[in-house]
Amino acid sequence: MSALRFPERAALIDERGTLSYAELERRAAALATGLRERVGDGRVGVLCRNHRGFVEAVLAASRLGNDVVLLNTDFSATQLGQVVEREGIALLVHDEEFTATVDESGFTGERLLAWADGDTNTIDALVRVTEPEPVKPGRTSDVIVMTSGTTGTPKGARHDMSVSALLPAALTHMMRVPVRSGAPIVVAPPLFHILGFAYTAVGLGIGMPLVLSRRFDARETLRRIADCEAEALVAVPMMLQRILDVEDPPETPTLRVVVSGGSALHPHVSDAFMDAFGDVLINVYGATETGWATIATPRDLRDAPGTVGRPSLRLTVKILDGDGRELPVGETGEIYTGGGLRFAGYTGGESKRVLDGLTGTGDLGHLDAAGRLFVDGRADDMIVSGGENVFPGEVENLLGGHPDVAEVSVAGVDDEEFGQRLAAYVVRTPGAEVTEDDLKSYVKKHLARYKVPRDVRFVQELPRTSTGKVKARTLSG
Repeated sequence: MSALRFPERAALIDERGTLSYAELERRAAALATGLRERVGDGRVGVLCRNHRGFVEAVLAASRLGNDVVLLNTDFSATQLGQVVEREGIALLVHDEEFTATVDESGFTGERLLAWADGDTNTIDALVRVTEPEPVKPGRTSDVIVMTSGTTGTPKGARHDMSVSALLPAALTHMMRVPVRSGAPIVVAPPLFHILGFAYTAVGLGIGMPLVLSRRFDARETLRRIADCEAEALVAVPMMLQRILDVEDPPETPTLRVVVSGGSALHPHVSDAFMDAFGDVLINVYGATETGWATIATPRDLRDAPGTVGRPSLRLTVKILDGDGRELPVGETGEIYTGGGLRFAGYTGGESKRVLDGLTGTGDLGHLDAAGRLFVDGRADDMIVSGGENVFPGEVENLLGGHPDVAEVSVAGVDDEEFGQRLAAYVVRTPGAEVTEDDLKSYVKKHLARYKVPRDVRFVQELPRTSTGKVKARTLSG
């Protein structure tokens, strides 16, 4: 649609230059024609960083009616092999840097390189020698997004993508997130992640130039915002913290909206970011399985730090206890959502718990009197220490605001006496000499005694996934 309305407008800007909407349309059409015989009706796997090849592969497969599986670039060879076999991938489009991983995975299907130094078996080579031909797919293509997979083999999440289901979420987005057609948008999270992919779809759908980089660098991101006069940035909270850490940052006067999602946005980060860049920050909450469920505006974040906002139009959010009963305002239970993007089960056959048409998110949270949602943590992260329920996220939020703490992750570990206990893994700010006792006293001053971590371990850095989530089990393992 955007190619018809804005053919000469920039559609995509990456390290190789700019593609107009007409050029992107032509390349996707040629790629679809070139792949038709090679892929048949099989699934297409995409193992790429953020660049034109990723977008072209998805657009081409969608033209053919082939399902697309978005693969995590952090996959080990073993994980990749398990996923491509389970998902029935016939063609794997991947960057040259992942060739060794693909070789070791045991994948035996068709391959095509998306980003490579040479010109053999690449998208560019295929597009150059292929004349686009009309294609009439027999079905609508589905996009399968992997769960984060911090433990075990990641699952593929399927959705009901009907227009009637997506329209309310889209309308809410337009009312609460002030992006506009023609204004460049920098999409920093990996495009295989639901946040990055969703805003790629939003950008292309309304005619926004997408600004992509294969790897995230905070200073370079700010420079590209300035150079492209971008009005919007999409990022995960860890990226926002890295941007705040940039010394003498480039000016970004055109930046009007920054969308954060993918993991918890701690109040000290949102406050600091808006103090530095103005009240431009939006916090979205959802999951690979459920899509975005709530949106917090800058006013929400100022009035109720830590909130993930109010539900989208025609989307229901309820807090239920273990027996499925709705809990009153302020009480913590599992977050259930209904309406909007409907989770249709995992590709392996499993599904989420569904009660009265509402799907369980696996997150624990509560609502305030204004109807704003707060996420207290994952249901499987809550620990019972000495008979008391403890949410590591609450302690993490507090320690994250300490001036001598650059980063922190709090998790439960086994304890012979108490069943479980809290352990905090802390990265000090440069030059800080804060001690274990200092941080324990700080928590004791602000929270109940049983919430004080029994262990405080100082580390050089926190291991993270490509979407910024801390690999807590790696720390505690």
